[in-house]
Amino acid sequence: MPTTPVPAGKRLADKRPAGRAATGSSATTVEPSAPATHTGLLVLFLSLGGLAFAVLQSLVAPALGTLADDLQASTADASWVITAYLLSASVLTPILGRLGDMVGKRKVLIIVLSVLTVGTLLAALAPNLGVLILARVLQGAAGAILPLSIGIVRDELPKEKVGVTVGLLSAIFGVGAGVGIVAAGPIVENLSWHWLFWFPLVLVVIALLGVIFGMSESPVRTPGRLDTVGAGILTVALVSLLLAISKGQAWGWGDLKTLGLLALGAVALVVFVSFERRVSEPLIDMRLMTIRGVWTTDLVAMILGFAMFGTFLLVPRLLQLPTATGFGFGESVSDAGLFLLPTVVMMVVFGPLSGLLNRRYGPKVPMIAGTVLVTIGFVVPAVSHHALWQIVASGVLVGAGIGLAFAAMSNAIIESVPAAQTGEATGVNTIARTIGSSIGTAVIAAVLTSGASPTGLPSDQSFTTSFWICAAVAALAVLTSLALPAVRRAAAGTDPVVVTADR
Repeated sequence: MPTTPVPAGKRLADKRPAGRAATGSSATTVEPSAPATHTGLLVLFLSLGGLAFAVLQSLVAPALGTLADDLQASTADASWVITAYLLSASVLTPILGRLGDMVGKRKVLIIVLSVLTVGTLLAALAPNLGVLILARVLQGAAGAILPLSIGIVRDELPKEKVGVTVGLLSAIFGVGAGVGIVAAGPIVENLSWHWLFWFPLVLVVIALLGVIFGMSESPVRTPGRLDTVGAGILTVALVSLLLAISKGQAWGWGDLKTLGLLALGAVALVVFVSFERRVSEPLIDMRLMTIRGVWTTDLVAMILGFAMFGTFLLVPRLLQLPTATGFGFGESVSDAGLFLLPTVVMMVVFGPLSGLLNRRYGPKVPMIAGTVLVTIGFVVPAVSHHALWQIVASGVLVGAGIGLAFAAMSNAIIESVPAAQTGEATGVNTIARTIGSSIGTAVIAAVLTSGASPTGLPSDQSFTTSFWICAAVAALAVLTSLALPAVRRAAAGTDPVVVTADR
């Protein structure tokens, strides 16, 4: 039966049957528009869509030089292929997540996957840089796949399966990013950069057909109107901030463009928060952001986004440096990427394990464990990174930690917010992770550049400093995880009965 609304500052876990709204009169139920979805197929379709998006996010970065040469563009111009994707994903994720809550998550997911299909096909056929950048903007719309998928899982699956499934989906996003880094080198070396998009296109098409023909509509809805004014303000804020972060190193951190965009983004963000607190149907309900289980999780997402892309940037670069430097390993692009496989495997293993731990102990335990492992994983190469076993050990620890923590973040959101606002809240969490990834990439790149030798190669000390920065940032995630509300379980494997005070 429907859950009774909970007073502000307290949230009881959603104990409704599948297909029932959890927010009183603010949400409605609808009859599914297709036969009930088989659980295994649902997870498969959602996983394929998420994997394709995550792969596309990271696959281009190692091939940027090749893209620039083939398209007769400068590296700075070619970097817009990454920036355009990042900006599009950040802006569209909360908007599409909110639309999913309003009109139906399956409908919006079909639209998102369709746009991703068009964007990926266009990228594979792109004759010039301009077309490729446009294609990447279209691909960025798929940033909403994770919040939509988690919302669908929460609405459709039995409560006892939600934690593990969300853990798997969350791990898939980390895995996809790692697979993109690993696969880029062999694809470009043996085929061409166009195949960076042909391979993911196959996954996207299968996911799209699966959602269309094999998935029922998610039953929980939140009637309302889209806050277009708020969406516009948020767009200005995110584009300004992320553009400044992405281009700060190339433009110069003291350049007027960089400083101006940072200032504009900060002001727009303040205006957005103020506006959303007053509007009757906000794009993002600011009351959600005051729930302790939400804001702590968003901070952890930002911090771990920084750390994850720190390792994806540092490890391949270190491995590819010539042995003549005295600390490099002289590996090829393809071989260097293979050293990230242990990280990817650990994400696959520990994501679902985090879901099992969540079922017994709640999300706090796996989140703390995950952030501790990530911290140790960066301390190891910070102390010494001159042997391959140290690089592999770091990758194993970081992969296990990210797998545990990413899944715990999604489950913490589910524990903290009503079912009808799952897409909205997980959309914000996805943005936080993206912003953290952008900051991490910019900071690590700046450190490596600042310590470069006259030949342009990073110094050994710059790698040591970068690993320590990632370790320190990950330690902040440990402290933030300690502030996450604890969940008490009545018995092993049962629903949560109490969530501690949210503020």
